[in-house]
Amino acid sequence: MSRDPSRRAVVTGMGAITPIGNDAETYWRNLVAGVSGVAAIRAYDASGEEVRIAAEVKDFDPATWIDFKQARRMSRFSQLAVAAAAQAIESSGLKVTDANRDDIAVVVNTGGGGIGEVATGERVYLEQGGKRVSPFMVPMLSPSMAACQISIQNRLRGPVITSVAACASGVQAFVEAQRLIEHGDAEVVVAGGTESAILPVAFAALANMGALSKRNDDPQRASRPFDAGRDGFVFGEAAGILVVESAAHAEGRGAPILAEVAGGALTGDAFHISAPEPSGHGATRAMQRALRDAGLEPEQIDYVVAHGTSTQLNDATESLAIRNAFGAAADRLAVSSNKSMIGHTLGAAGAMSALAAVMAIREGVIPPTINYEAADPACDLDYVPNVARRTPVRAAIVNGFGFGGQNAVAVFRAYE
Repeated sequence: MSRDPSRRAVVTGMGAITPIGNDAETYWRNLVAGVSGVAAIRAYDASGEEVRIAAEVKDFDPATWIDFKQARRMSRFSQLAVAAAAQAIESSGLKVTDANRDDIAVVVNTGGGGIGEVATGERVYLEQGGKRVSPFMVPMLSPSMAACQISIQNRLRGPVITSVAACASGVQAFVEAQRLIEHGDAEVVVAGGTESAILPVAFAALANMGALSKRNDDPQRASRPFDAGRDGFVFGEAAGILVVESAAHAEGRGAPILAEVAGGALTGDAFHISAPEPSGHGATRAMQRALRDAGLEPEQIDYVVAHGTSTQLNDATESLAIRNAFGAAADRLAVSSNKSMIGHTLGAAGAMSALAAVMAIREGVIPPTINYEAADPACDLDYVPNVARRTPVRAAIVNGFGFGGQNAVAVFRAYE
């Protein structure tokens, strides 16, 4: 595909609040080291519950990034996103002024948004009456509010977009950002995903579905994507943000260019509300179309940042889809899942994977899939088991597959 070189979408800044570090560099360092962020749940008393572990953000103080009064009017998913966005904007060196703020967009997606506010509001209503319910509850719970708060806090007046695509949300943000840049609808996009829904009712529902790991006595080894002994995913929370700019804008201000968002694609399974389509056809098409959109051949991809949830169905289906999409090139691919360390952060998952892809391209290191102990015949790729691998990464794809059969794939490559 022929594109205007000046409208190529490039990454210039990164920010992250995660279970293994509250900035992008710490997150990356611990990811490469194979550090697990999974532990006993602290958000509520889970001592009598079937699932008692999660990958929670630790030592996060909203006041570091947000005025106290404003922070009280934000749900936690918005607080995490605002903090990660502040880091990303700062690291990019972008100065927001009256001259450029109309051309800076925000695309920050989520899965559940502020669903915790519903539980809190209902409890207050039943225990204390309607007059005690926060007047800010409805805007706090809106999934779009993280993007809106980033726009408000930084006075960014370009398009403000939120797509709720379950676990594909985070990847979809970068597909949207690349298209906004390419079509000239923005010069800069603050893009990513955020999630914070460590709630008893959510854990109970997912446990009843059989989706969560029950390795309560060995939390750091609970998330084990592609391993034969996997028994479900570990619920996590996080926010990841990238600053994406047109190449002309970034070069014009002398910005550090970390990588290029080269293309992406979205597809649907049209199959089931929670299970992937067994042949992986939708995921395969998403990868194939993303490669075509980026103008790359399968042989030019070095790394797949897998969705890799640690569930029986997802990992086997994704492995099949990768093999079908890449053909003979699948055997030389490095595939790894950061969910082995940070759990499944749902709407933020794709953003956390995008940060890993950009860092892998920048550093020439591929993070491992930890807790990989026994091969599953249904998962027959190179999952970079347990130890990071130093190797050049020219291009990487990021997979995100969500409930309802939503598939999103983004392609990142070294900028030349």
